Amino acid sequence: MVEAGVAAEVKAGAIGDEAALAPFELYALHYAVHTGRKQSDNFLNADPHESGADLHYFIWLARRGQEVYVIDTGFAPAAAAARGRTLLRRPADALKLLGVDAADVDQVIVTHLHYDHAGTLTDFPKARFHIQVAEAAYATGPCICDPKTRATFDVENIVDYVRSLYAGRVTFHDGDVRLAPGLWVHKIPGHTAGLQSVRVFTKRGWVIVASDATHLYANVARKNPFPIFHDQQALLAGFDRLKALATSLDHIVPGHDAAVMRAYRAPDASLEGIVVRLDEQPVLSWEKLSR
Repeated sequence: MVEAGVAAEVKAGAIGDEAALAPFELYALHYAVHTGRKQSDNFLNADPHESGADLHYFIWLARRGQEVYVIDTGFAPAAAAARGRTLLRRPADALKLLGVDAADVDQVIVTHLHYDHAGTLTDFPKARFHIQVAEAAYATGPCICDPKTRATFDVENIVDYVRSLYAGRVTFHDGDVRLAPGLWVHKIPGHTAGLQSVRVFTKRGWVIVASDATHLYANVARKNPFPIFHDQQALLAGFDRLKALATSLDHIVPGHDAAVMRAYRAPDASLEGIVVRLDEQPVLSWEKLSR
């Protein structure tokens, strides 16, 4: 099923009838890290001789009572070993810490099909995967003839995606779509052809899980994009789209910034350094986080 169009709920500043919406809990779950990076690994315009910030890897969870939406599925040990990443915990194991069994999850939003966002699909055997039409075409079409483009994908992940498609467990979207009251996906291409960010209504307002529409706070703040992209102009335009969709800059959550774990509190002491609550006010401002 392909849905399209933007209702009044999508308009920043007056996003639907907020008084009638029940808020979601929203969490970031930290599962891996990549160290030893250069500034030029994180910014298109940067000195290649300067050291850069580590890249951190997350999946996200939106939960409201019995409604559970997992956002992205991370990667597994084989991908970590092949790409020199440090896997801290399998994404499904991180979910268990919040009482969520991946085997029972029935809704997964795949922001895009890069290896670090669409691995471990088989850990979610009952899930329906939500993906943009343009992303599916990008990851399986002529662009993949280019070695540099396909390097950010993992063929086994794509095979798992195709198997899920043939099993009738993929829902395609074309643009901005409301999946549930208070939960939208928004097509924000640039990093890939069909990347989608996720907008979630929480008790502090509309929070945008940007995924790789911006890897780091500073990518948006400096208008200096992460150097892996499909369309540079679309990526830059996406920065403005994120700002328009979120309640404020403090409601935009980047896809790979270590500062996310400093900006938000853990649900309890046992989850320090592993899980933070994005539906609660950050303890650090956007200005401090984007320096």
